[in-house]
Amino acid sequence: MRVIIADDHRIVRDGIRQILEAEADITVVADADNGAAAVELAGSLAPDVIVMDMTMPGMNGIHATRKILEGPLKTRVLILSMHSDRRFVIQALQAGANGYILKDCPADELVRAVRTVADAELYFCREIIRIIVSDYMKRIAVEFRTYDLSPRELETLRLIANGRNTKEIAFEMGLNPKTVESHRRNIMNKLKLHTVAELTRFAVREGFTSLN
Repeated sequence: MRVIIADDHRIVRDGIRQILEAEADITVVADADNGAAAVELAGSLAPDVIVMDMTMPGMNGIHATRKILEGPLKTRVLILSMHSDRRFVIQALQAGANGYILKDCPADELVRAVRTVADAELYFCREIIRIIVSDYMKRIAVEFRTYDLSPRELETLRLIANGRNTKEIAFEMGLNPKTVESHRRNIMNKLKLHTVAELTRFAVREGFTSLN
């Protein structure tokens, strides 16, 4: 696979090149010290993967990633950065980056990440996965507050979407059937939905159930 390295520090580029070119299936075809050069090289060389730093002079890695991935190229971008701040991770994902690892990762993880994104898969190191999951859970928490559903109502919604009837839900939750009916009315009122089918579609869309 053909790789371009974009980083504004020569010693970093040389180190990455040495790690990657030790692998028989990887060739570093060029390197760049800024985002604009990375975009230009991507256009002329059409590499499989660009290993992209985030913070470079002139055009930064985020802007360069966005420009490369908006074009017709099938090039994949792997962010290799010293920054693990949530805002950098989110910006990289919004730009379309195919992976994100930190510069303190071991050499074998860098190689594994390059191969993974070259195979059209996503790759994130453990710390970045933690940030992504944490951000997702916070967003879900905000949505729960927005929906204003109680834990009992959320569980009732999940069971309704999984096809349980009122008696089955009452038995499973240890409630009176009339209480289950009350929960269902409250859910419908809060979500402004009117049928079980609408509740089911909502639950699947929001990830409350997979209908498995």
